[in-house]
Amino acid sequence: MSKRLVVSSVVGVAVFGAVVAGGLAVAAAATELTVDHATARYTPASGKKTASLTFTADVRDDSGVKSLNVLAWPADSKLDPTERDMRDVDRATCAKVSAEKAVCTYAPPITEKEAARLTEGTWYVSVLATAKDGDTTFVPKAAEFTVVR
Repeated sequence: MSKRLVVSSVVGVAVFGAVVAGGLAVAAAATELTVDHATARYTPASGKKTASLTFTADVRDDSGVKSLNVLAWPADSKLDPTERDMRDVDRATCAKVSAEKAVCTYAPPITEKEAARLTEGTWYVSVLATAKDGDTTFVPKAAEFTVVR
């Protein structure tokens, strides 16, 4: 076998390896920060039980989940929260499920007096997810629930 053939074979293998490695790198590219399976439920006071609100969502990012800020607001208020507004609101409690996923739950205490002042009707939940690498995702209407008495 000539040296020229061996050199071109080695170069060919190196180029093929680089193409395969590049393809694998693209296939394993970073996943975007996502908020999925968001649900919210309001339960009115009944007997000795106080009213409650529970919001839950799956949050994923390849760097891990840092936090999930949450804001519940009545639809008839015409509030239109922005990502900037979401930086100074309540935070959900996030439980790490894997290196990339957390299940986040927001269940604020609601006093009897607060429950009596809640606007009846449709409410929305806005969220701002933050990944450990600093990426953010804003979801203006991640979930919807109804307040009834």
